[in-house]
Amino acid sequence: MTRAENEEPPGSDDRPRRGHGSRGRRRPRRRVFRRIVIGCAVLALVAGGTAWWMYEDLDGNITAVDLEEALGDDRPAKEPAARGALDILVLGSDSRAGDNAALDGGEAGGARSDTALVVHVAEGRSEAVAVSVPRDTLVDRPACRRADGTEVPPAKRVMFNSVYSQVGSACTLKTVETMSGVRIDHLMEIDFAGFKTLVDELGGVTVDVEEPIRDTKGGFTLEPGRHRLDGTESLRFVRTRHGYGDGSDLGRIGLQQQFLVALIGEVRRQDLLGDPVRTYRIADSLTGALTTDSDLASLTSLAEFGRSLQGIDPSALDTVTLPVKYDTADPNRVVPAQPLAEEVWEALRNDRPIPESARRSPAGGGS
Repeated sequence: MTRAENEEPPGSDDRPRRGHGSRGRRRPRRRVFRRIVIGCAVLALVAGGTAWWMYEDLDGNITAVDLEEALGDDRPAKEPAARGALDILVLGSDSRAGDNAALDGGEAGGARSDTALVVHVAEGRSEAVAVSVPRDTLVDRPACRRADGTEVPPAKRVMFNSVYSQVGSACTLKTVETMSGVRIDHLMEIDFAGFKTLVDELGGVTVDVEEPIRDTKGGFTLEPGRHRLDGTESLRFVRTRHGYGDGSDLGRIGLQQQFLVALIGEVRRQDLLGDPVRTYRIADSLTGALTTDSDLASLTSLAEFGRSLQGIDPSALDTVTLPVKYDTADPNRVVPAQPLAEEVWEALRNDRPIPESARRSPAGGGS
């Protein structure tokens, strides 16, 4: 499977589709987002709790990003009202670099982030809200530093998801802080390609397909119904876009979310304590697919983080898409719709519920 079969480079036909984000889908997405938000923590608890005897090996698998070194001191401060809250940037990435290039016919092409959530966990750890930032949003990227130390100058009106592919996750976090004024406490990134081995070790993952997937461009087809996917099929499932729904990126993100939910459920259903060797292989794949900030980059920290989120009631979790409107200069792109977008960020900055007035996006018709 080559990149041409299933995904174009950033900016090529990454167009928002009018009418997405309808209220009719909102309730199912609440359950999806909740599981994704705490999914890494849940999986970390499984890995940490069942494979503690191999702590050293597994601990070294997690990729760490030193936010303090990458971002410096030019960051927003926590408002007094939100000092007991947590704000986490959750990224779903799809790497084409290194070993993952073989999954695309040997073509390496860097990495992309198609899913970005700012997860605000309120003080008390019983309520949370996930704000989705559309990938097609035009933003002003601040000056950043790449992982190799090279400086990247600021740029205006760049597509949000291009920040990750061109500069990396730390700059994506800095861009979010710049546009929102929200101090982000943690970074958590999930590499979809890194789950291939994990899925195969689990014996596959079962997904329920409600709409047919007929991606003639990528050669991937699934009829409605229940399907057991192996690792390779799972990668095609999360990467497909053409031939599903209206062909927009929203559909692909929905498939990625559905897959993560199914994967988490599979890990929790299986008795991993009964086979230490298999448990190690699964935990090894899992930790190898995670990138976090330095403060979370250990099994101990991830386990503590996961436990801190266990008090979140599904009915208390909210999901909102950042209000956007179509850009007047480029109708294929969107920009934050003011003052609605600022109302969302202000609520997070002050640990308050997002007002109903900020829940309708001019470009999408709802949250």
